[in-house]
Amino acid sequence: MAALSMTWSCSPLTSSKFRRVNRYSGMAFASVKSTEGLGNLPKVILTSPHGSEAELYLFGACVTSWKVDSKDLLFVRPDAVFNGQKPISGGIPHCFPQFGPGPIQQHGFGRNMNWSLVSSENVEEKPIVTLELKDGPYSRAMWDYSFHALYKITLDKKTLSTELTVKNTDNKPFSFTTALHTYFRASVTGASVSGLKGCKTLNKVPDPTNPVDGKEERDVVTFPGFVDSVYLDAPNELQLDNGLGDKISIKNTNWSDAVLWNPHLTMEQSYKDFVCVENAKIGKVQLEPEQSWTAVQHLTVS
Repeated sequence: MAALSMTWSCSPLTSSKFRRVNRYSGMAFASVKSTEGLGNLPKVILTSPHGSEAELYLFGACVTSWKVDSKDLLFVRPDAVFNGQKPISGGIPHCFPQFGPGPIQQHGFGRNMNWSLVSSENVEEKPIVTLELKDGPYSRAMWDYSFHALYKITLDKKTLSTELTVKNTDNKPFSFTTALHTYFRASVTGASVSGLKGCKTLNKVPDPTNPVDGKEERDVVTFPGFVDSVYLDAPNELQLDNGLGDKISIKNTNWSDAVLWNPHLTMEQSYKDFVCVENAKIGKVQLEPEQSWTAVQHLTVS
């Protein structure tokens, strides 16, 4: 896929809605820039006038970086490849239309296809881009349905928001499961998640194919070893302490479940440097023709 050459920005000269901001004796504007990333893959950079920045690859619609005050809050694994053949391991990969193992490839094909950049805009100094994915020969070989997915990413001063909409454009119903497999930069020995107490749990550590039912009794969940747990009917806000001095609020609408994961010694090279806290839809979403499903995530650092 050829890299996009579009560069977009807004200033007071183009719209009264957009305010010019002085930073370090220079000028800073909300902007969206398309460029080449690693492996010559098309990449989009969102910049806020407040100094925050996000980067995403069109391959997999994967957000690979979210910086606030020059600190990257996301993590990309050192073994990640950027060749357009394998999913990017890190950031915020998509799991669609299947979360985990199942009849098609692990975590589905959404993270292993090229998405298209369909629009960019600036709303109240927030750069916004929207990507889309449609079915094609690659997806239909695994999952023979016509669909249209839109993924909107919005960057604010201290918040990164995503909105995923999936529409059934086929003439027959289909169902899917999905998740945002978010890798947060962390010190695994100091990281913790609060807000999950009382949730029904599915512990996949003993046997991933036969999870053990349970109930979360802890106020604060930590990562003392290998962790792979699903939390059903999770609350719409969790709090992550990344062990590096940052508190991150993870709010959502319509992501009904949550997943915590850290591979521990099975990924000895990097497990100490990240934790995954994932918004997910473990139960199947059933869509009739022309029906849509939308889920929103807001990550805010304090």
